[in-house]
Parts: sequence; C-alpha cells; structure tokens
Amino acid sequence: MVYLAQDPTLADFGKDPWWLVLIKVAFAFVFAVLATLLGVWFERRVVGRMAVRPGPNQVGPFGLLQTLADGLKMAFKEDILPKAADKVVYFFAPVISVVCAVTALSVVPFGPMVSIFGHRTPLQVTDVSVAVLVLLACSSLAVYGIVLGGWASGSTYPLLGGLRSSAQMISYEVAMGLSIVAVFMTAGTMSTSGIVAKQAHGTQLSIGGLDLPAPGWYAILLLPSFVIFFIATVGETNRAPFDLPEAESELVAGFMTEYSSLKFALFMLSEYVAMVTMSAVTTTLFLGGWRAPWPITLWEGANSGWWPMLWFFGKVIALVFVFVWLRGTLPRLRYDQFMRFGWKVLLPINLVWILVLSGLRSIEDWDTESKVIAVGIPAGVLLILTLVWPSRKPQPKPSVQEQVDSRPHGSFPLPPMDLQVPPSPRTMRVVAEREPANIAAGSDSREV
Repeated sequence: MVYLAQDPTLADFGKDPWWLVLIKVAFAFVFAVLATLLGVWFERRVVGRMAVRPGPNQVGPFGLLQTLADGLKMAFKEDILPKAADKVVYFFAPVISVVCAVTALSVVPFGPMVSIFGHRTPLQVTDVSVAVLVLLACSSLAVYGIVLGGWASGSTYPLLGGLRSSAQMISYEVAMGLSIVAVFMTAGTMSTSGIVAKQAHGTQLSIGGLDLPAPGWYAILLLPSFVIFFIATVGETNRAPFDLPEAESELVAGFMTEYSSLKFALFMLSEYVAMVTMSAVTTTLFLGGWRAPWPITLWEGANSGWWPMLWFFGKVIALVFVFVWLRGTLPRLRYDQFMRFGWKVLLPINLVWILVLSGLRSIEDWDTESKVIAVGIPAGVLLILTLVWPSRKPQPKPSVQEQVDSRPHGSFPLPPMDLQVPPSPRTMRVVAEREPANIAAGSDSREV
C-alpha cells in the first residue's frame, strides 16, 4: 500500500495570513537567486568535468563562492550607457526578463500540504484554475525583455540578436503550447496542483505475486509530448544548441552586447532562472511534481511532510544537468536549421500526436470489437500502402566530369580535375634566376 499525501486543492489557496504569504514569496525569490548562483557553478563544474579539466575550485570549498565573486565583480564594474540608447527602455529591459522568470515560480507546487508555525498550507505561493496559462504568459512576456533590450541599445548587432530571439521564442512557443494540450486532455484540468494530483494514480504491476505501483507520470504516458516540450524549453530559454540570439561568433554577444555591470548580470540571472523555472515546470507537468519516484514510494512516508520538496529539487537538478549536458555536447545549429526543425518537424509531429491521442480518448468507452475495428482498419490500410507504394529507383550520381560539363557557360572557373596546378609566375622567375641553364634546356620547373 502506498501512502498518498494530502493533495492541495484550489479551495486551500487564498486562506493564508499575510505573513505566511510573504514567507512563500520570499522563498520563491531566494530559490531563484540561489538557483542562479549554484546553477552557474554547477554548469562550469559539469562542463569542466566533460572537458577533462577541474573547473572553478579555488574560491571557497569546491569553488562554490566563485559565482558570488563574479557577481560582486560585475556589480562594481563601470555601468556604460550608449549615447544612442533609449534610457528608460534600456534600463527596464533586463528587469522585465528577471520579473517574468521569477513570477512563473509562483504557481509551481514545491510540495503537499504542510504545517508552518501551526498553519496548514500548501507548499505553493498560489494556484488558479488556469495556472498553466500563467506559466505560458510569463514565458511569452520574457520575449519583450530581450527584444526591447536589443532595440533600446541603439546598435546594429543587439538589434539583430533581439530580432532573432523574437522569431525563435515565438516559433517554439507554438510547439510548447501544443505539448501542454496533451496534458490538459489527459488531466482534465489546468491547475498545476491538480495536474500533480492526477499523476499520483498509476497502474499496478504484478511481478512474482507482488503488486508494485507503476508511475502515472505523463512523461511515460505522453512520451512524444514530453520530448517535444523539453526540446521547446531548450529553444525557449536560448540554451545551446539553440543559443542563436547571443551567437558570439556572429553577433558578438547578441542582444546583450551593449550591456554591462548589473544590467548584464540581470540578463544572465534571467537566463539561469528561466532554465530552472522551465525545469520545475517540466517536473510539474510530466514527472509527477513533488511526488517521490518508485521505488522510494514503497516507503509510506515518502510523500508526506517536507520530504516531497527533496524529490522535487532532485528532479529539477536532473533536468538542469540535461541542459548543461546538451551545452557541453552539441554544436550550435544554423538559424535556418533551427527554424526548419521547429516548424517542419516538431509542429507536425505534435499535431499528429494530439490527433491520435484525441482518437484514443474518444474510443475509451467502446466495446472490444469496435476498438479492434477502429484501430485495425487504419493500421491495415497503412500496411497495404507501405507494401504496394511504388518505390522510385535512385538515380545514379553523376560523375565529377559530368557535373562540370553540365555547368552553364561563364560560370565560376574550376581548378584542373587532375589537381596539377601550374606554378606561380613568382616561382618561375626565381627558378629562372637561379638555374638559367635548366630553364633554357626546357626542364620542368614543377620538379623544383
């Protein structure tokens, strides 16, 4: 028997005293700041380990204070304001990015109902019936901070980086939103606490006469949506291999080129807070939220008290590790490859998956014969089409000489196919000066 914690409902919110609300808000903000400090250190250590180098290890134990030292250094740097910048928008752009990233944490459940100074309250700042739409709204509004930062700098490269970011984030917002549609359809609610509660009811696996609970995580039940959602979050947070808005090799530093001191630190803070926030959202929607994974659930007290917060943080750290792993492994995509992948791969797969899921949910109440007919006929048609579909015989690849001959007259000149490039005039002149007798005898200067 698995002990289930008391799941908070929408009726449990809005009853906390003001001081308890302040404690929750302060906890969410401190969590965001600490996640940034530890996230930068974590990323540098993990990437260093992958590159067979130590990473930060001098300032503080295991280099833990290195990020704090970097933050203090940025705070005391000179704050440069470009002459052509719009001062008001230039100042508020990084603030918008940070506020949107932190606000999204307000509807993320960190745990079940607990007792804080004698008050029973959920480990969540607030929850509404459309909490997931609040998450999408915060993610969408974060685009304004980057776009306005690039435009208000009054420079060309930040503007190009901001425009890139607007197209990128809007494109992958579509794939992200469609992935969440599958969660709505399965859970029947948009409340984040309700989605976590729905994932508690898994199936029972009988192994050797022992009934074991199988997780009801939507990452397993809705695997295509989970994969597409996580890919979209990587593109949404501008992380490698999708860090095109700040492509250093092309745009210097993208939309952050003209920023310095604390404003640059705020943009950096917003990136890492967004990464942690999207990891928390992925955990909530697809990985059971604060509920313990199996086999920890065999312990009756795993999902009660303050223990669920530990499981929640563990899942978030695991997803952050995947973000860092991708950065240390994959090269940056070209912009056309990136946009083609979002619109021509993720979007069609998502639409087909939602169509299939809708069809499966519509036949849940049918009898067995109707289900066999509904599933068997389309499968048989697809199998027949696969077998009888005429296959095109691949055309032989033309040779190099045929490709050269097919070029129109006056195209770009090509080097000789035998790669026997004649010597330069300077080489011939030097050889003629040194060995006039050989040149007069008609020797080949290419042998020199």
